[in-house]
Amino acid sequence: MRVFLFCFALTLAWPSAAADRITGRAFATRSEVIAPKAMAATSHPLATQIALDVMKQGGSAVDAAIAANAALGLMEPTGNGMGGDFFAIIWDPKTRKLHGYNGSGRSPKSLTLEYFQQKGITDIPPTGPLPVSVPGTVDGWFALHGRFGKLPMKQVLAPTIRYARDGHPVAETVAYYWNRSVPKLSQYPGFKEHFTIGGRAPRTGEMWKNPSLANTLQKLADGGRDAFYKGDIARTIDAYFKANGGFLSYEDLAAHQGEWVEPVSTNYRGYDVWELPPNGQGIAALQMLNVLEGYDFTKISFGSPEHVHLFVEAKKLAFADRARWYADPAFQPAPVAKLISKPYAAQRRKLITMEKPLKEVQPGTPQELQEGDTIYLTTADANGMMVSLIQSNYRGMGSGMTPPGLGFILQDRGEMFVLKPGHPNSFEPGKRPFQTIIPAFITKDGKPFVSFGLMGGAMQPQGHVQIVMNLVDFGMNLQEAGDAPRIQHEGSTEPTGQNTAMSDGGVVQLESGYPYETVRTLMDIGHHVEWALGPYGGYQAIRRDPETGVYYGASESRKDGQAAGY
Repeated sequence: MRVFLFCFALTLAWPSAAADRITGRAFATRSEVIAPKAMAATSHPLATQIALDVMKQGGSAVDAAIAANAALGLMEPTGNGMGGDFFAIIWDPKTRKLHGYNGSGRSPKSLTLEYFQQKGITDIPPTGPLPVSVPGTVDGWFALHGRFGKLPMKQVLAPTIRYARDGHPVAETVAYYWNRSVPKLSQYPGFKEHFTIGGRAPRTGEMWKNPSLANTLQKLADGGRDAFYKGDIARTIDAYFKANGGFLSYEDLAAHQGEWVEPVSTNYRGYDVWELPPNGQGIAALQMLNVLEGYDFTKISFGSPEHVHLFVEAKKLAFADRARWYADPAFQPAPVAKLISKPYAAQRRKLITMEKPLKEVQPGTPQELQEGDTIYLTTADANGMMVSLIQSNYRGMGSGMTPPGLGFILQDRGEMFVLKPGHPNSFEPGKRPFQTIIPAFITKDGKPFVSFGLMGGAMQPQGHVQIVMNLVDFGMNLQEAGDAPRIQHEGSTEPTGQNTAMSDGGVVQLESGYPYETVRTLMDIGHHVEWALGPYGGYQAIRRDPETGVYYGASESRKDGQAAGY
């Protein structure tokens, strides 16, 4: 009965052959935003306006991205904040190349696998002191600013400081997720005092102030990154965890250092798609694209059974390798070049048949050898610099651990560690956990084409692939590519080593917009199909016209966001 109702709903939702928009874009909720000088796309309109204002004042796209990220920590604390981690890809028009930054923090050095074993803990809890790792965001801000910033950091952070003191009205989606977080996080010291109004979440449109966050940002504006990692902020964090059964220490914060990394890519039908290497999951998108490139999508339409089936099967193959290989490369180097190679994809593609889905998938063996709330933003300036930036506290508002007087919550990214000796992602002191957050970029013929990202745990590489396919295979514009209904497959070998529901092939979850015939065919060949439990992800993107330099922006309808330019 559940599947029948699902199929009936999809039948009603499927658009007719004639698109419902005058421009003929069947899935787009609105037109692309087009501007000649600069563009910003974030998940909150006020953050987008801050980014544009910074660029109007002479700031670079990096200045604008930092300003917007700081604002989102105030305005969308349900997905990010300076207590979390940070990754970015930057197109530098001077060097005409992409630069990657890995701003993920490490586990506390005083916490060991033996501690968990002695306590009988088999999985790291999602909240409280144990999943907390060093926050890498602030270090990332200053690293990017030091290389590509133009305005003083005081000027970059000033808009958020003002909003934190004066207040801003809470957006609808943010209010919804905030309300969901309050019951489970209010048990932790400092959360209720800093992130509720009389014990409840702020409501849609209600003014929200965070004077503690304003004070913390002012300390960064005045004292730089060391004010966070080596000053009073670090000492406050240290004392808080010592008083509340935690392990994160001043020494852990003082030792933190993010790193510049080389982005990696694969070519998909003439377009170079770029991701960052592990400890993130970005190369899963590249592996999926390599497998899918072997099929002729000029003969496969969007939403057809063939489209969904091939996408899901490619995902299964990539995620098996994700579980085996993706971890902190300082502890477990992955054979990245082999995993994203075309010959390896051809080898793995042989496992796919059109007649039935794969039920169980083992990791491949190259020779020589899933939940999370996040923000994604992208900016582009008049000089041609483009920034793809993603930042997160991981699960919702994070661990709930809220040190006094600082105005932010520490992340729970350490939940992603495995408490099994010998596993690539096994917990070790001073190690970076597996990361779900991934920025993306597309170039064509050596020129910047699209800066984009899509939030949502294990959905992120799946979303990246769908955006690329929508643009390249299905001819969608930037807005339509994000608004089109999405596929999410659940049930793969996870970074924890668990083989979740893959004994029967997992579950294909579809947003409304797929035709009944597709659902029926997928079920007939053995897929388990369910109604989407999403919505899946939150997408922002900027495209640059290589001939005119004009920017196109998009921000989808699943979030409160905005793309805008000047």
